[in-house]
Amino acid sequence: MKAAIIGTTGYGGAELMRILHSHPIFTIHSVHTTREELPVSNEYPHLYNIINQTLEPINPNKIAEECDIVFLATPTGVSGKLVLDFLDKNIQIVDLSGDLRLRNTEDYQKWYKKEPVSKEVVQSFVYGLSEWNKDQIASSNKVSNPGCYPTATLLGLAPLVQENLISPSSIIVDAKSGISGAGRSPSRSTMLAEMNENFKIYKVNEHQHIPEIEQQLSDWNPEMQPITFSTHLLPTNRGIMATIYVSLKESLSTKNIHNLYMDKYSNHPFVRIRPLGTYPSIKEVNGSNYCDIGLHVDERTGRLTIISVIDNLMKGAAGQAVQNANIMNGFDEVTGLQFLPLYP
Repeated sequence: MKAAIIGTTGYGGAELMRILHSHPIFTIHSVHTTREELPVSNEYPHLYNIINQTLEPINPNKIAEECDIVFLATPTGVSGKLVLDFLDKNIQIVDLSGDLRLRNTEDYQKWYKKEPVSKEVVQSFVYGLSEWNKDQIASSNKVSNPGCYPTATLLGLAPLVQENLISPSSIIVDAKSGISGAGRSPSRSTMLAEMNENFKIYKVNEHQHIPEIEQQLSDWNPEMQPITFSTHLLPTNRGIMATIYVSLKESLSTKNIHNLYMDKYSNHPFVRIRPLGTYPSIKEVNGSNYCDIGLHVDERTGRLTIISVIDNLMKGAAGQAVQNANIMNGFDEVTGLQFLPLYP
């Protein structure tokens, strides 16, 4: 199947090229940008003599005629406009931005500070949390890929929320991301002198991924209440760790919770529930599409701590996008994604 990638000058687009270059079914037919038309290797020298395409202008008619699927790895505010040019064409769409995730377009305007696309367009896209929306993804040709923080958080919370085991107002998420989560555009907060040997909080109670998380939690359990969600930048290139605290409705042991998670994720190859007494770190999933989850109940307080880690560019972006493309087309979801994590 022929794939087009739009937005290849960002980190998400670069990861899509890395994955699709080795995919046994999808091939990279074309790569597109709104910037200067240059060889891809001019933007990413590590691809020299590997991916030899030249960055092309965006021509939706030509892309739809020549390709089976298009991945939009463009910034928020750009994808929503671009996608309108593909809706009436015979081509599958996977969007990696935040433009098509929130069904309430007023929430999008409030949290993203941009003009939303219409509700009809948003509702035509399936929310692509691969492990939990597989049937909807398989029957659609338009998928909105989840954000990186929501992926780690929602995979960590799903079994408890679905089984109504936690106090609806008790969720506190303490999340940390590597610098690549801030994108490739330079800013003071991502400068070496600012972040090396540093650790900083940002967007306190204002991160745009909050309504996305709350939307899915409410879909699973209408009793859920607003969450407390904090985000921090780590002095690392990749990785997300979401440390989640919840109050249990009844007395349950760590083993009880562990058994629940092992059962819920038994048929999901990219979610690894760590053995009792062990907890994941971001280095153990980097470069892979895995989400690793560790669990511990504090029986003194009745609170459960969930540690969920992913690579923000893989399971949090390009990896999950390809996983969704596999599901859409009836392929085994692990196809082309069986990378071992990079270590050390």
